[in-house]
Amino acid sequence: MDRKAFSEAALSLGIALSDEQLDAFTAYEDALYKANEVMNLTRVQKEECWIRHFMDSLLLGSVVASINTRPRLLDIGTGPGIPSWCLACAFPAWLVTGLDSNGKMLGFLKNQKLPNLKTDSRRMEETAMTEMFEIVTGRAVAPLNIQLEISARACTIGGYVIPMRTPQDDPMKSVAGRLGLELVEVREIPLTQTDIVRAFPIYKKVRETSRDYPRKWADIKKRPL
Repeated sequence: MDRKAFSEAALSLGIALSDEQLDAFTAYEDALYKANEVMNLTRVQKEECWIRHFMDSLLLGSVVASINTRPRLLDIGTGPGIPSWCLACAFPAWLVTGLDSNGKMLGFLKNQKLPNLKTDSRRMEETAMTEMFEIVTGRAVAPLNIQLEISARACTIGGYVIPMRTPQDDPMKSVAGRLGLELVEVREIPLTQTDIVRAFPIYKKVRETSRDYPRKWADIKKRPL
């Protein structure tokens, strides 16, 4: 996918990108794959980057934008900035935080500066984040039950946890309920030029999450919800 096709595909999602934004995506791609030669930041081949990384992130962006046009958004397990950097670039009015405990990944992301993007190098379950973000998300973080547990507390009441998942995932209503979340809907969107369908279960935070969650990582793994 070239930048023209990317721009047209983004526009089909309701996301208009300027030449400056497209230049930034190009520069990020170049930096990512130059660093990837020595740092192993991604397994996606460069020729697939605009679809498998950038467009995939914008699918989430289109869902979020339909719910909140100026959110504070937390991306758990952001890696080198997927989707946090992509969302911050495409939506400059958003305040985006990319969290990852991998210093190598965060070291790269910190050098890809955007005025509305912050980074956090902690594990989510070791932070004290409570009701700080209107949107909490993450791609390929963990099994869904674990992703919900580590996401719920940081979400504001009235905000949304929107994981990036596949249609094969069970939305796990009972687990969500224990965390103060309520499943609103599941949106499935095909990823252009692929046979991939991305599922976005949308959970609204309807009440406070118990301070018992998230638990320590050892307990989460030993006794998943």
